[in-house]
Amino acid sequence: MSVNKEEILEVLKGVIDPEIGINIVDLGLVYDVRIVDKEIVIIMTLTTPGCPMHSSISEWVEKVISHLEPEATVHVNLVWEPRWTPELMSSEAKRELGY
Repeated sequence: MSVNKEEILEVLKGVIDPEIGINIVDLGLVYDVRIVDKEIVIIMTLTTPGCPMHSSISEWVEKVISHLEPEATVHVNLVWEPRWTPELMSSEAKRELGY
């Protein structure tokens, strides 16, 4: 595969959390991107464990990465530890939300 972690993070900025209106990367929801052979694993969380959009967001993540790297198998691993906090957001997201 020719795709790298930075390219994946850039394409993930196209996935917007519908409740907050900011992309999942700037929100700090993406904890890690692992590329092994033809598999891409996204380790991420959501703002709350009971987020009703969890399956939709996971599907969007898989879809945008599949468009970037069609040959890859994409897995989204939702984790709840460490717990998401607003401190994980980028400076830009904090400004936009008034933090």
